[in-house]
Amino acid sequence: RALCTKDKLLAAFGERPVRLSTANTYSYRKVDVPFQEYVEHLLKPQDPAALGSDTLYFFGDNNFTEWGPLFQQYVPPPFRIPGTTGAYSFGIAGSGSGVPFHWHGPGYSEVIFGRKRWFLYPPDKAPHFHPNETTLAWLRHTYPALPPEERPLECTIRPGEVLYFPDRWWHATLNLDTSVFISTFLG
Repeated sequence: RALCTKDKLLAAFGERPVRLSTANTYSYRKVDVPFQEYVEHLLKPQDPAALGSDTLYFFGDNNFTEWGPLFQQYVPPPFRIPGTTGAYSFGIAGSGSGVPFHWHGPGYSEVIFGRKRWFLYPPDKAPHFHPNETTLAWLRHTYPALPPEERPLECTIRPGEVLYFPDRWWHATLNLDTSVFISTFLG
């Protein structure tokens, strides 16, 4: 946590490029910017009217060589799945931002700063969502109309807390604050 304060991260990585991705389900636009530019100009609360394809999110696509000093200091939770190895993905995001519903292999996510709300559905219960709608828009427009039996499992994780997400489970996230987090994808 001490290595992930704004000042420490800017001092260590400010000039280095980071790869931002769009925050929607099926678009894979990537934009490279210096980390300092991301923190000072793009790291802000989510615009509720913005589409996912217009929302840039810093998560994943981390170069292990450049971010290696940070990853080497990370002590992962003691969770293991036999026969898998972990790949780290580091992120920093503004309040109201998040990743809309998607699925992949198993892993876990830990919050370093801020709070992150999770919405999860089992593999056999695909959520109703528009692939270019942000999680914030889904929460405002779709979620309130869902009958209780169609609502996702949900929780909020706080600094030092970890959430395990099983293989092929649908999930979406919403950063309730400016958040710093790391996920470990098991494969």
